[in-house]
Amino acid sequence: MTDEAEDNAPQESGLDRRDWIAGLEKGLRIIEAFSDSHPRLTPSTAARRTGITRTAARRYLLTLQHLGYLQSDGTHFWLTPRILRLGWSYFDSAKVPRAVQPFLQRMSIELGGATFFAVLDEDEVIFVARNGTSRVQSQGFVLGARVAANLASAGIALLSCKPPEEVDRWLTSRRFIPYTPHTITQPDELRSIISKARQNGYCILEQQLEQDRRGIAVPVRTRSGEVAGAISISLPIGNESTQQALTRALPVLREAEHALLALL
Repeated sequence: MTDEAEDNAPQESGLDRRDWIAGLEKGLRIIEAFSDSHPRLTPSTAARRTGITRTAARRYLLTLQHLGYLQSDGTHFWLTPRILRLGWSYFDSAKVPRAVQPFLQRMSIELGGATFFAVLDEDEVIFVARNGTSRVQSQGFVLGARVAANLASAGIALLSCKPPEEVDRWLTSRRFIPYTPHTITQPDELRSIISKARQNGYCILEQQLEQDRRGIAVPVRTRSGEVAGAISISLPIGNESTQQALTRALPVLREAEHALLALL
């Protein structure tokens, strides 16, 4: 193993250094370097964004191009649709999204909103299952969408399942961006909302990412007590008060939560 590979090897005891494949880790870092603000990368930009050398970045980019995951004009590289195979492998193989789909469909019909199942991935929630009636199908988060955890009721519900000291570290490491005039950006206020969700076992958020929308979410656990994700519903605020929406939707979410407990 090279010195560079040694430096990148995991320091915790979860994986033996002899089992660490540095090249795989770097290749995935190259893929993750593409983003909305960086849809096309040169080897130099890829190197800066991943912390590897320009020569190594170029080799990884060329290899990914050869495999069909990237295209290039000779200077810049960009992702191809083939990259979606990596994400859809999760949807095709994961048990939880398949298990929750009938419950999301039932909740959507009963409550008249778009329903979701989300998991937490570091600072963001990923929506791995969704359902909506034809009237609301286009509303809310698309399948596979990644959203800052503080902007979604599912994100707050999942953060509420973490120890307070871990939540404190999360709050101090982020810069919160306002998306609407109602977006909460103060860490102390977010801490209070997360604490309230921990006490209540559910979260309700209004107009954080989109005006005139509210989300209600509850965490879902497996029979072993592990947090599998969160189920949520997105509803128009309309003429319905916060308490009216909660009274109408929370029992339906709770019913699905308890039913899923027997399946996961």
